[in-house]
Amino acid sequence: MSPDLVTLGSVRSAAVVNEEIRALWARGGGQLGTRALRAEYERLVVEWAAAVQAERLTEAA
Repeated sequence: MSPDLVTLGSVRSAAVVNEEIRALWARGGGQLGTRALRAEYERLVVEWAAAVQAERLTEAA
Protein backbone atom coordinates (compact mmCIF):
# COMPACT_ATOMS: atom_id res chain seq x y z
CA MET A 1 0.00 0.00 0.00
CA SER A 2 1.40 3.39 -0.90
CA PRO A 3 2.37 5.90 1.80
CA ASP A 4 -0.28 8.25 0.43
CA LEU A 5 -3.04 5.78 1.28
CA VAL A 6 -1.64 5.31 4.77
CA THR A 7 -1.49 9.08 5.26
CA LEU A 8 -5.10 9.44 4.21
CA GLY A 9 -6.17 6.91 6.82
CA SER A 10 -7.58 4.41 4.34
CA VAL A 11 -5.90 1.43 6.01
CA ARG A 12 -8.12 -0.88 8.05
CA SER A 13 -6.84 -1.86 11.47
CA ALA A 14 -4.44 -4.78 11.75
CA ALA A 15 -6.95 -6.55 13.99
CA VAL A 16 -9.71 -6.29 11.38
CA VAL A 17 -7.46 -7.57 8.60
CA ASN A 18 -6.20 -10.37 10.85
CA GLU A 19 -9.78 -11.51 11.41
CA GLU A 20 -10.32 -11.57 7.66
CA ILE A 21 -7.17 -13.68 7.25
CA ARG A 22 -8.45 -16.11 9.88
CA ALA A 23 -11.82 -16.31 8.13
CA LEU A 24 -10.07 -17.01 4.83
CA TRP A 25 -8.15 -19.90 6.42
CA ALA A 26 -11.40 -21.25 7.87
CA ARG A 27 -13.15 -21.04 4.48
CA GLY A 28 -10.26 -22.93 2.92
CA GLY A 29 -10.35 -25.64 5.57
CA GLY A 30 -6.92 -24.63 6.84
CA GLN A 31 -5.43 -24.71 3.36
CA LEU A 32 -4.96 -22.26 0.54
CA GLY A 33 -5.32 -24.80 -2.22
CA THR A 34 -6.61 -22.58 -4.98
CA ARG A 35 -4.87 -19.79 -6.81
CA ALA A 36 -7.69 -17.41 -5.84
CA LEU A 37 -7.34 -18.19 -2.12
CA ARG A 38 -3.56 -17.73 -2.26
CA ALA A 39 -3.94 -14.42 -4.10
CA GLU A 40 -6.48 -13.19 -1.55
CA TYR A 41 -4.20 -14.30 1.32
CA GLU A 42 -1.23 -12.48 -0.19
CA ARG A 43 -3.30 -9.31 -0.66
CA LEU A 44 -4.48 -9.48 2.94
CA VAL A 45 -0.97 -10.03 4.32
CA VAL A 46 0.26 -6.94 2.46
CA GLU A 47 -2.70 -4.97 3.83
CA TRP A 48 -2.06 -6.31 7.34
CA ALA A 49 1.61 -5.28 7.19
CA ALA A 50 0.63 -1.77 6.07
CA ALA A 51 -1.89 -1.56 8.91
CA VAL A 52 0.70 -2.65 11.48
CA GLN A 53 3.14 -0.04 10.16
CA ALA A 54 0.47 2.69 10.20
CA GLU A 55 -0.51 1.78 13.77
CA ARG A 56 3.13 1.88 14.91
CA LEU A 57 3.62 5.28 13.28
CA THR A 58 0.46 6.56 14.96
CA GLU A 59 1.59 5.28 18.36
CA ALA A 60 5.02 6.86 17.93
CA ALA A 61 3.59 10.28 17.03
